[in-house]
Amino acid sequence: MDHLLDVLANKYRRRVLVALLEHNPQDDHDPQIPDNVNYEAEDLESLMINMRHTHLPKLEDARFIEWDRETNTVRKGPQFEDIRPLLELMENHADKFPDDWL
Repeated sequence: MDHLLDVLANKYRRRVLVALLEHNPQDDHDPQIPDNVNYEAEDLESLMINMRHTHLPKLEDARFIEWDRETNTVRKGPQFEDIRPLLELMENHADKFPDDWL
């Protein structure tokens, strides 16, 4: 459980995982992360660096995602089902969390 909560400690990692919960690119012909992954108005370049060097590698190391660095595509990983119940619980009770949790 500590590992799952560590992965979910960052809102950008949560956003990627919740987006994959709702849409798995390997099920269709467009393997990009869905457009509903909203990013705040912050330095986009800094965010992209953090995604590439911190957040996506952490999700990949946990095997929650498969990340193709060449095409910059993300898919559900082999351990995604381990985190699915927690993601669904959080999503189904989103009204109980602070507005910026996701």
